[in-house]
Amino acid sequence: MKKLTILLGAIVMSGTLLAQKPSSDDSNFSLEGMINYSDMGFEWNAPNLRMRYFINDNIAARLTLGMSSSSETMNVYEAGGSGTGTIDMGSMSWSLGLGGEYHLSGTDGLSPYFSAGLEFGGISMTEDWSNSDGVDYMEDMTASVESSVSTFGLGLGAGVDYYIFDNIYIGMEMGLSWNSITDGGGSASITSGGTTTDITTESAGSNSALSLGGGNMGFRIGWRF
Repeated sequence: MKKLTILLGAIVMSGTLLAQKPSSDDSNFSLEGMINYSDMGFEWNAPNLRMRYFINDNIAARLTLGMSSSSETMNVYEAGGSGTGTIDMGSMSWSLGLGGEYHLSGTDGLSPYFSAGLEFGGISMTEDWSNSDGVDYMEDMTASVESSVSTFGLGLGAGVDYYIFDNIYIGMEMGLSWNSITDGGGSASITSGGTTTDITTESAGSNSALSLGGGNMGFRIGWRF
């Protein structure tokens, strides 16, 4: 096993030493996945994908697509009793990014670049309550709650692609981003004691922030073709 590990390491190292970044005459496209860094730490962003089209050896246009979903069920209990309730929470998010890159000369296997781009996105959230008021146990109370937000961002970055094989690269990008989040309002249908009340909430407005990292800081692995 030790000999096999050494052999595999030698093969990868030899490929790295011989790897050269391809020319736009031979490989115009690249496809990659990203591992981003945020306040929550490192996270693998698949199925977030980025595709690039190299107009020439220096200039590339890029498109980033992302989608994710999550769900969670929280149990709540009657204080001093045996009653139980649930709060089911779910969310779905999407993003679309458009941008460009300017690649410097670098070396045979190294391609440093500067980037700029914008990104649109949205998040929808749902909650379903059963024997709960959304926080604690509440007998015979049920509800369906929906809300949404939209996002918009601008970013400037700098990165590098390092080819470990002729058409396979790993990369890192760091950036400065401005992001705005706009509340889309929501609705709720609450039933308690046999009476149903429908509620509609208006948008609470928007807020924005300037940050280092965000969607522009991360590690990537890609394929040039």
